[in-house]
Amino acid sequence: MGKYKDELTRAMTLLSEDKRTIFIGQQLVFGGNPMSKTVENISNDRMIEMPVAEEFQLGYCTGLAMGGNIPISFYPRWDFLILASNQLLSHLDKYYLMSDGDVNPVVAIRCAIPSVDPLDPGYQHKADYTDAFDSMLHHVNVVRLIKSDQIVEEYLKILEPDAKPTVFVEYIKYYEEK
Repeated sequence: MGKYKDELTRAMTLLSEDKRTIFIGQQLVFGGNPMSKTVENISNDRMIEMPVAEEFQLGYCTGLAMGGNIPISFYPRWDFLILASNQLLSHLDKYYLMSDGDVNPVVAIRCAIPSVDPLDPGYQHKADYTDAFDSMLHHVNVVRLIKSDQIVEEYLKILEPDAKPTVFVEYIKYYEEK
């Protein structure tokens, strides 16, 4: 078992081996946030670089999932995923329930809680809404990735036949584990 960031990188690499997966978000192809470092060894043709359009991004991912793909959607902060909460709460979480289990779009949502050290990102960029969203979601799983030894196993669950859409909550402070 490796360090936290190494295990995230390994999980993304393993997911990329499945032809159904597509990596979608801001600063993936062009880098710029800690999450982007975990997909550096994945071919750019497996990634879709998005503009700042968080709600559209999750709606787009849900549509891709309904077509049989498994999108891995990147939100480097909970505060950014808040902007996609309509798509998450009213659509992705409800399709399975509204269709009596016939429609189950599986989207993996990577969401991070940033570190406040060495630079505090400010109140509008460091919130943790994990408990609130966990209480509101009925079909979407919410998984806190606290320990590096759980990362690969949890991410690979989205490839299983009975997978559910999942919000994976990562902790940037663990990315620099020694």
